[in-house]
Amino acid sequence: MSNKIRKTLSNHQSPIHKSPWRGWTRWVTSWMLIQSLLIATPSWGQNNKEPKNEEITYSQLLRKIESGQVSKVQIDPKLQKAKVTFKNQEKKEAPEEVPIFNSQFNRELITKLRDNDIPVEIRPSADNSAAIGLVTNLVVLFLLLSILIAIVRRSAQASGQAMSFGKSRARFQMEAKTGITFEDVAGIDEAKEELQEVVTFLKEAEKFTAIGARIPKGVLLVGPPGTGKTLLAKAIAGEAAVPFFSISGSEFVEMFVGVGASRVRDLFKKAKENAPCLIFIDEIDAVGRQRGVGYGGGNDEREQTLNQLLTEMDGFEGNRGIIVIAATNRPDVLDKALLRPGRFDRQVIVDYPDFKGRQGILEVHARDKKVATEVSLETIARRTPGFTGADLANVLNEAAIFTARRRKEAITMEEINDAIDRVVAGMEGTPLVDSKSKRLIAYHEIGHALVGTLSEGHDPVEKVTLIPRGQAKGLTWFTPDEDYGLVTRNQLLARIAGLLGGRVAEEVIFGEDEVTTGAGNDIEKITYLARQMVTRFGMSPLGLVALENDNDDPYANPEYSTEIASQIDEEVRSIVNYCYDQAQSIIEDNRVIIDRLVDILIDQETIEGEEFRQLLGKLPVPVAQSSVISLVK
Repeated sequence: MSNKIRKTLSNHQSPIHKSPWRGWTRWVTSWMLIQSLLIATPSWGQNNKEPKNEEITYSQLLRKIESGQVSKVQIDPKLQKAKVTFKNQEKKEAPEEVPIFNSQFNRELITKLRDNDIPVEIRPSADNSAAIGLVTNLVVLFLLLSILIAIVRRSAQASGQAMSFGKSRARFQMEAKTGITFEDVAGIDEAKEELQEVVTFLKEAEKFTAIGARIPKGVLLVGPPGTGKTLLAKAIAGEAAVPFFSISGSEFVEMFVGVGASRVRDLFKKAKENAPCLIFIDEIDAVGRQRGVGYGGGNDEREQTLNQLLTEMDGFEGNRGIIVIAATNRPDVLDKALLRPGRFDRQVIVDYPDFKGRQGILEVHARDKKVATEVSLETIARRTPGFTGADLANVLNEAAIFTARRRKEAITMEEINDAIDRVVAGMEGTPLVDSKSKRLIAYHEIGHALVGTLSEGHDPVEKVTLIPRGQAKGLTWFTPDEDYGLVTRNQLLARIAGLLGGRVAEEVIFGEDEVTTGAGNDIEKITYLARQMVTRFGMSPLGLVALENDNDDPYANPEYSTEIASQIDEEVRSIVNYCYDQAQSIIEDNRVIIDRLVDILIDQETIEGEEFRQLLGKLPVPVAQSSVISLVK
């Protein structure tokens, strides 16, 4: 076998077969070498002081003895040194040390000393080699024992993790003190009422059982992100004086087969021991997806976990006194067996808050903030349609940050308006200098605002600005007067015309060769709205036929023929062309007004909606009557 093959095999060898003591053997060998060095110098550290004077040689010592300069000599046979005291040195000075090498020199030296009547003393150094060797061995043994204990503890911890691998990771509290109650939840009164009934059932179950009612097994919270589903669960935990388990759906799923099902069993086992209790599963769509639609087949780990969850919620044994509350923003992907009564008896819709709901949410989040007296929460609620509870909380938080940055004592409407702009469009950028690009952007934004204002059914203008935010160089915002539940065909056409106003203004003012890429996002929205009108809302000559839906797989083949597909494209183009003609008519009829509005916008950089409508009424050139039209085809 070649060296290259041996090297390859050694590199691919499993780390389990490598000796774990190879490195420790080298380390122990090094310690033994240090020990031998320490033993070889038994009195090391005792006589390591350097003499103050220069050392004299052995021959010089003999001459000094003969000349009578030496008064006393002390010989250390172990260190092979002689400590010499001279007659002319002071008492505080240390004796001179003279190296001697063998016993022959010792006999010669002693003879010389006796012949000259000089006192001599033989004093060997203490032998500390045994003590040093014992201490060194104890240190080595202590280190080895520490390493052994660390290895044993690590292996015990690993085995403990392996034993608890299938146990539930749910956070358990006998009385969950989240600091949140139903008083802190606003804007979702219907959902709060449903869940208050669940809490009452847990606290006073005899009220319902006396007339034959049974406790609901599960409540599914369904709604868009940020509408307050998890906040509701925290409020339930704060209100109900019962044990509370909380876990995320993703914590059931592991790469090892059977672990998710084992954790489900362990979770419900703990819940049965503490019944009556609540189990909250956040993002249940991570584990509750429809079975049989994945590529893993029937033995998929996710499906096994879901099967175990279905059995625990409504199986042979049943779970008395356990209420499962789950939250998801994707109910369409959940398995049908999970949604049926007996498992999730109730589905509570947590939708976007209406005007009163937004006002209540703002009141809740404004409690712990210093808000100026002139701030109207009603005005903020009217300006924020479509905002979720999380968005409104973020608005007030951004307003508080602006207030602190500007060193003000309380939040004013200026900070709140800036916070809404930042949440909607992003961080404010550097204003553009007065140039051709700035004037072109101004015409684009005035085109949006003018066409939207003069189109019947369009939302009123909230603000027109040339201050960049995010990736947009300029912005025009429209805010509805009321929350729309349904949208008419006339309103959809007006929205498409308003979106086309910017591109049409560029073409009318600067010509087709000078149009920019600024309308890219507008064209995407226009195409989407027009296609929705044709394929979903039945607002085209194709009739009342649903050809597409929001849940269609983008990679799936359409369920209609190629002829229908071409007709859909023709109808979409027809709607867009119709709205384009209407926008072009408005721009051309109000050409002089547009120039004046652009000059004002460039000078002020921002025009509020009310000011914009007042300018339209005050300008000397009247608005053409033909431009105020109804966009009904």
